[in-house]
Amino acid sequence: MSKKVLEKPPIQKRYQDKIVPALMKKHKLKNKLAVPRIKKVVINMGVSQPQDARARKNAINNYVDQLQVISGQKPVVTLAKKSISTYKLREGDPLGVMVILRGRRMWEFLNNLVSITLPRVKDFRGISNRAFDGHGNYSLGLEEQIVFSEIEYDKIATIKGLQINIVSTTNSNELMKSLLVEMGFPFEKETKKVKN
Repeated sequence: MSKKVLEKPPIQKRYQDKIVPALMKKHKLKNKLAVPRIKKVVINMGVSQPQDARARKNAINNYVDQLQVISGQKPVVTLAKKSISTYKLREGDPLGVMVILRGRRMWEFLNNLVSITLPRVKDFRGISNRAFDGHGNYSLGLEEQIVFSEIEYDKIATIKGLQINIVSTTNSNELMKSLLVEMGFPFEKETKKVKN
């Protein structure tokens, strides 16, 4: 019985065939290994704390289901490490749900994010140029999970935002931005300040 070879997601194929040579030329890199790669994508959804334990459990289960549909992988529930009375938070209370994508699932997620999800964002003017962390990683916040075409509107309890962190092998924000631009991430146009 022969194994079925899965075709690479278009964005991964483009990375290998076109983006690597383009970045080598643009940044005068002599070695392919110097070209930045995406190591992983981390997706987080925070959970507001309903006072009722049953409502909290239902909310967590709902967010786990949504994040699993978005990412194609079962997320983990993040828990509070210590109690904070000001926020009525006890040690062990759920804070959110998180998933770490690597390999094929990561490439599939990035492909869908660039080609399907971001174009669906209402009044979209591009992603921020200032969301780099100084170490070559990029953070993207989305206000509503319903921009993902995989989400069934009837099955969500509340509209919730989520955070997407893209972790790379480079420490250079400039290289990372070049990589994301080549991958098709639509950055907002920088407006030049006019002197009076």
